[in-house]
Amino acid sequence: MFKTHIRPLLLLFISLSTITLSFGQEGDAALGEKIFKNNCAACHSYGADVVVGPGLKGIDERKDYDWIKSWINNPAAVIASGDQYAVDLYEEYNKTQMTAFPGFGDAEIQGLLTYINQANAAAPVAEVAAGAATAGADDSQQGGFFNIIIVALLLLMGLVLVALIAILNLLSKLSKGEGAEIDTRGLGEQIGDSLKVVFQNSTVRSAIIVLFLLFGAKATFDGLYGIGVHQGYAPTQPIPFSHKLHAGDMEIDCSYCHTGVYKGKQAGIPSASICMNCHNSIKQGSPEIQKIYTALETDTPIEWVRVHNLPDLAYFNHSQHTNVADLDCENCHGEINTMEVVEQRHTLTMGWCIDCHRQTDVNSKGNEYYDKLVEAHDATSVGGMKVEDIGGLECARCHY
Repeated sequence: MFKTHIRPLLLLFISLSTITLSFGQEGDAALGEKIFKNNCAACHSYGADVVVGPGLKGIDERKDYDWIKSWINNPAAVIASGDQYAVDLYEEYNKTQMTAFPGFGDAEIQGLLTYINQANAAAPVAEVAAGAATAGADDSQQGGFFNIIIVALLLLMGLVLVALIAILNLLSKLSKGEGAEIDTRGLGEQIGDSLKVVFQNSTVRSAIIVLFLLFGAKATFDGLYGIGVHQGYAPTQPIPFSHKLHAGDMEIDCSYCHTGVYKGKQAGIPSASICMNCHNSIKQGSPEIQKIYTALETDTPIEWVRVHNLPDLAYFNHSQHTNVADLDCENCHGEINTMEVVEQRHTLTMGWCIDCHRQTDVNSKGNEYYDKLVEAHDATSVGGMKVEDIGGLECARCHY
């Protein structure tokens, strides 16, 4: 959808930000959201924040609908016509020519504008939710600190208990009569002698050996089960890339960089040319961005380090899960839009996948392929049709 410069989309949506909806009807917000995320979010926020171009909040308070449609379909023609507003935009943004979108009709444009308005209307609610999430994180940190205090207090109580036992033992000796010999040793020495007596008992020694063997066996099996599991793996990349900034703050759709995520087996690694759609205009002087220029000039691919890596014996198809099953990326990758450095959040083991297949309902809505399967399932079972009900646990599904 874009040429080398995404900044042209600035002109599209700056002009969108100058528009009043004159068509008098609301568009399909879901369609508008898809168009915005796939084509516009790289340069614009739907709010007032400036990304590459200005925020789009209030776009229905400026120019009329006919103007915006003409601009989207053929911006060069609008500029050539001498329209002062279009010429000013063109000059303000370094005469960067916007890509035309002649395939966008009324449905697409109306949906886009409707989505922007609805997104801004919902923004205050999202801010409140974000504040609640932050408070929850603070509570979690406080809970962890509280646990540390509890453990420390338990240890202190244990030491006090040992001291009290020693004192009681001393008082017991004193109560035996006038001829009883008073133990004049220090408290620490008395506790040490008492512990020696305990450890000289064969039953106690046997119990300690058994516990040691049990803990050793558990540690060994935990280590064996952990082979090949890279949960928490967060390698250093050749160019620092913040998903929090790009996918979170800027709301760039995953499919913009990972082009195969909805239509292929592999999500795909973004090429340097995709990066340059934005960075030919943004932070050109940054040493890290210069690495992208160097990669293009020398025709050398950027050696990104793979984070999520399933073994070759396991078959996994992204489109089957993201497109057919309609799962969000977060289901497997965690909250990727909050990560400065991407890490593997889940174990991605066979057991983890099987648990998901046992718990997840098949997304059969609007898919005639599943109609008879759903009918047969409902006739014999109670509850939704899970992935395991249609062979999701068969070995050959993933190991072929």
